[in-house]
This record gives sequence, structure tokens and C-alpha cells, in this order.
Amino acid sequence: MKYSKATNYALHTMLYLAVTSPKQRVGVQPMAEKLEVSPTYLSKILTQLVKAGMIESSPGAGGGYKLPSNWEEISFLDIIHAIEGPVSMFDGCLNHNPGCLIQRVMDDAEGKMEEELKQQKISDLAEKAPSVL
Repeated sequence: MKYSKATNYALHTMLYLAVTSPKQRVGVQPMAEKLEVSPTYLSKILTQLVKAGMIESSPGAGGGYKLPSNWEEISFLDIIHAIEGPVSMFDGCLNHNPGCLIQRVMDDAEGKMEEELKQQKISDLAEKAPSVL
């Protein structure tokens, strides 16, 4: 089970914003430099996060990205779904058998993992993180 690099960058971006400036706007360039990713690639990820309501954006000279007022409620699962979508990580039944026992086990495991990710909030992690990631 592996999430995409985009999801990894999205999680790190959200933590970066939470630790460094949850109420101030940050430009793409400083974030890209800190996360060591191209600004173009990060912009695509930021666009997905904006569409999902995970961050807010403002264009122009004083613009940039910032966390919304409800940012403390955003979970790891919210961010993962914003990038990956709410699709199952495992589809292992042969012939798409609806009674597949293997799929039931995998669905149960994935449900437990999602519940754990839902409980983990970016704000909880931000409290533990150093001020500079």
C-alpha cells in the first residue's frame, strides 16, 4: 500500500503551513524551496488542496496560500482524499466476486487504517513539530 508523491507533498505542505504561518499567506516559491520540489509541481498539488477546501488562495503581489479558519479539524484522511480521491487501495478479487473473502479482509484493514488517519489531525502534529521543518 503506497500513496503517491503528491499525497506526501500535500501532507508536508499542510504541516509546513500549520507550523510556520497558519494565519498568513505563503507564496509557492518559499514552500517549494523548503519542501525541495518544483514550484510547478507544488502548484498542481496546491490547486487540488484549494478545490477540496483544505487551503485558501489569493492571487497577486500579497497573495499566496494559507490555511482556512477550520484548519485544526483537517485530518490526514481529508488531505489524502483531496489528492488521491476516496478510492479503495486494494481491489484483489478475481472476476469481481462480490462475496470475495480476501476483499472483505482487505476492506476491513483499510477501514481501520482510514479510521486512524481520520483521528490524526494536522494541528496535533503541528504542536509537536519544530518551528522550522
